[in-house]
Amino acid sequence: MSVLLVSLIFLGISMLVSGVLKSKFKKYSEVRLVNGLSGAEIATKMLHDNGIYDVKVISVDGFLSDHYNPMNKTVNLSPDVYSGRSVAAAAVAAHECGHAVQHATAYRWLTMRSKLVPFVQFSSGIVQWVLLGGILAINAFPQLLLAGIVLFAITTLFSLITLPVEFDASNRALAWLKREEVTTPKEYPGAKDALKWAAMTYLVAALASVATLVQYIMIYLGGRDRN
Repeated sequence: MSVLLVSLIFLGISMLVSGVLKSKFKKYSEVRLVNGLSGAEIATKMLHDNGIYDVKVISVDGFLSDHYNPMNKTVNLSPDVYSGRSVAAAAVAAHECGHAVQHATAYRWLTMRSKLVPFVQFSSGIVQWVLLGGILAINAFPQLLLAGIVLFAITTLFSLITLPVEFDASNRALAWLKREEVTTPKEYPGAKDALKWAAMTYLVAALASVATLVQYIMIYLGGRDRN
């Protein structure tokens, strides 16, 4: 029940932050850039300004589905960002290019996260079943829950490493937007605000993962003491 309660609390916080993020994106999507550049044009410019010419900027379906794919070196922008000529489009496009710059410069936190991807893909597919089985068999076979905790710890570590990766990408984006005067002094605070709330979603996810991990550890220790 304690795990369920923690999950529900963070689910509520996550939904609240997600709602604020969407409202911020909508608000700044209505603020047109003075320079009139589209998200795709801004992304291309930031890549070239950083000496990156082997990364493609493409459009993908979905709302806020923007991401950088290091496997095929593509900056994937949602339609509203790719074709948008707003403060929100500029912020998101520059942020995703921040990841491309990280990749090109072998940013250590991004490298560490990339190395964890295969382990996370494996653990995420079975961790919930192992944890459930471990809780049900806590008295007879506590080692199963311990195995689940180890698997869940991997995903938690991934969430924590994601934080510096995301914050650094935003910092790179904002510094470039300001330095190259892609955004005016009036537009810049909006870009900064939008990226702040985007980062908050990753922060909430990481805190939720840590809190849940602690709960599972407490259940394991309690079951071991009873045995």
